[in-house]
Amino acid sequence: MGPNRRRLVGIAGAVTLALGVAVAPPAAVAQDEHAATQAALDLYREVGGPGAAVYAGDVESAWTLTSGTAKIGQQRPITTTDHFRHGSQSKTFTAAVVMQLVDEGLVALDTPIETYLPGVVTDNYDGGVITTRQLLAHTSGMVRDPRDARPSPDGTFELAELVRSAMDEPPQDAPGASVRYSNVGYLVLGLLIEELTGKPVGDVITERIIEPLGLEGTSFPARGERALRDPFVPGYLIVRVPPLVFWTEVTTSTELSVWAASGGMESTLEDSVRFFQALLAGDVVSESALAEMRDTVPYLNGYGMGLGLNDRQLSCGGTAWFKHGALGTGHTSVTAVTDDGRFASLVTNAMVTTEVATARADAVLDAALCE
Repeated sequence: MGPNRRRLVGIAGAVTLALGVAVAPPAAVAQDEHAATQAALDLYREVGGPGAAVYAGDVESAWTLTSGTAKIGQQRPITTTDHFRHGSQSKTFTAAVVMQLVDEGLVALDTPIETYLPGVVTDNYDGGVITTRQLLAHTSGMVRDPRDARPSPDGTFELAELVRSAMDEPPQDAPGASVRYSNVGYLVLGLLIEELTGKPVGDVITERIIEPLGLEGTSFPARGERALRDPFVPGYLIVRVPPLVFWTEVTTSTELSVWAASGGMESTLEDSVRFFQALLAGDVVSESALAEMRDTVPYLNGYGMGLGLNDRQLSCGGTAWFKHGALGTGHTSVTAVTDDGRFASLVTNAMVTTEVATARADAVLDAALCE
C-alpha cells in the first residue's frame, strides 16, 4: 500500500538466518548495457528483500535486470512472469473501473457518495459532502486503514463490514482539505462498484480490465484465497541485527480480503507494465476520464497525486506516471510508464516502505527510464 502504512501481517513459518546469501548475477549483456540501473537495483536490494528485479524498456525493446534471489536457499533470480502481490497498484485498477462508470454516466465525480451509497458513509464522516473524486484522490479525510472489523466465521472479511468498522474512527482531515492516504477510501470505492454493477468488485475488475487486456498473470483473490500461482516470488519479513539478517516467509500470512479493492491483487512485472501502458494509451478509459486521472496535486516526495495515479519528474526530463504497492505478504513493487512509451516495473520480496527504500526504488525507475 502507500509509504509507511500500518502493517497487518501474521508470522508464518520458521525464521531463517541468512548469512552471506550469494547473489545470482544478471545476464552479462544486460549488466554492461544498463550499468547505472544495475547499480541502483543493487543498492535497492540492500534495503529490500533477498531479491529484486526490474523489467524495463521502450517501444522498441525490453530488458530485465536482477539482483539476489527469489527464494532463500536457492539461486533463482526473479523473473518477469513470477507472480507477487502488488499491493496498492490494485488501486489503479479500482480507479480505472470507477472512471469507466463515470464514462457510462453511472457516477459523477463531484456528486456526494451518499447519492450512490445511502447510509454507508456515516458517523464521523459526512457522505453528503465526501465525493467520489475525493475518495479517488485521497482527499476525503477518511482514516487510513480499517482497524476493528469483525471477521466472518471463516476468518475472511466482508467489504461492507470493513467500511462499517471504519466509520467511528477519527478523520485525518476535513473533506477536500489535503491529501491523506486512505485505504478505507478505496474500500468505499469497492462498495460503489458493487452497488452500481450488482457484482463483486473482483469480478468487475476481472471482466472489465483483466480479461479484455489479456492479463493472464493478474487476478483478484477470492475471499480466503492466499496462495500465489506458480511461478511466484515468496515474500519475506526482514529483521536486521547487523551483521545478521533474519528472514521469515510470510507469503500467505495475510488475509487478503482485508484489503479487497485497495490492495490484494496478484500480478507480474510484465502484466503490470501491460496494464499501465494500456491505461495511458487510452485503451481502458476515455480521453476525458484519463485527463481527470492525470490531474494531479502536490503530494509527498515530489510526487503528484491524481485519481489512482501518481506522477513525478524524471532526471532526464519528462514525466513518469506510476503507482507504488506494498503488502504484508512480503512484496513491494512499483510500475512507471511515460507518454513516449518507456516503462519500468520493479519488485522486491519484502515489504519495505521506509523513506530510504522508497527513494532507492524511485532511483531504480529513474535510471531505467532515463538510460
